[in-house]
Amino acid sequence: MRLPLSLSLPLPFPLYLLSLAVFAMGTSEFMLAGLLPAIAADLDITVGTSATLTSAFAAGMVVGAPLMAGFARNWPRRSALLGFVGVFAAAHAVAAVTSSFPLLVATRVVAALANAGFLAVALTAAATLVAPDRKGRALAVLLSGTTAATIAGVPGGALLGAVFGWRATFWAVAALCVPAALGILRGIPATTVRVPHTQPPSSPTPSTSPSLRSELAELRRPGLVRVMVVGALVNAATFASFTFLAPVVTGTAGLGDLWVPVALVLFGAGSFAGVTVAGRLADRYPGRTLATGGPLLLLGWPALAVLAEHPWPLLGLVLVQGALSFAVGSTLITRILYEAPGAPTMAGSYATAALNTGATTGPLLAAPTLTTPLAALGPLWTSAALVATALLIALPYGAVVRRGAVLRHGARRGTPAPRA
Repeated sequence: MRLPLSLSLPLPFPLYLLSLAVFAMGTSEFMLAGLLPAIAADLDITVGTSATLTSAFAAGMVVGAPLMAGFARNWPRRSALLGFVGVFAAAHAVAAVTSSFPLLVATRVVAALANAGFLAVALTAAATLVAPDRKGRALAVLLSGTTAATIAGVPGGALLGAVFGWRATFWAVAALCVPAALGILRGIPATTVRVPHTQPPSSPTPSTSPSLRSELAELRRPGLVRVMVVGALVNAATFASFTFLAPVVTGTAGLGDLWVPVALVLFGAGSFAGVTVAGRLADRYPGRTLATGGPLLLLGWPALAVLAEHPWPLLGLVLVQGALSFAVGSTLITRILYEAPGAPTMAGSYATAALNTGATTGPLLAAPTLTTPLAALGPLWTSAALVATALLIALPYGAVVRRGAVLRHGARRGTPAPRA
């Protein structure tokens, strides 16, 4: 079977420039896990107090996605992206020199707002840089910046902080924003990005985008709300276990501290593979991807809990769960964009808000289980419960995905209807 022409063409280079900025922002989001003790000692506060920095960033991401996207919805996308990258870099530069903990917290909130705004605009921009049937692949390239951050950025930041101090890591993140900004300046059109000519004439374009009120009204659609809730639950499950993976590695499995970054890198490598594979499938086979990956993800978390005492199965399952978590998660991000056709400038913020709601609530739900008889395995069972809930909510959604995919692709002349 010959693929449609749009699926065989190379992806636009600006997508990779956006991914570089996402890499810098992803490194910033996750790097504090290895820096909190050093920050606490330098600023003469407790480690528990320094953990406020993580909560501040998470809260800023949840609130910032729709707020910043709405604020910048009428800007040219290049201006919006450059503005968010500039604010993000400036926040890290201030954080690197301050000795005031309240100011440091404030920089994390500002950085999170800029991060959320950038990602919301970038998700929408990425989808409009390609043909309508390539959204999944475009978002896979964009999100590979986040997965690459878990593989290289976070361990590299931890090493940099251990050798040169935690402030050096903040400077490094700010420095990464410079080539990203230059790339955006050269690669993203100065005017509002127009939808490719392959999109149906009736679809809204940035030049004739609907009002903010009508875009927000999309949130009343049951299909969109359902996929957002499912996406939030799956991401909550991911971060419930990812956040507390270290006690499982060093405690339950009995491995040394040096195995913690190994486990994190394995999870990151799996997430990169999952995003890459799902990017090839999310557009043409969304139902099949979710129907296969969802149950496997559900089985994986209890399996990880049961086999956690055995190092090699543990490490292998960490890799697999990273792949499944991000394959399912990235497919759901794509579905959010498909389910919000009437929100061309705000759909990216809906996806960002849903995923960051999950990233915030997952660890909060998992943390109390550490003091139960389940101990370090509690977060793994929490992840299983969250995925089970997501699958129950998603059951009626399968037919919707299948029907929408058939209608969308079947309408394209010469393109076979996909098998969902």
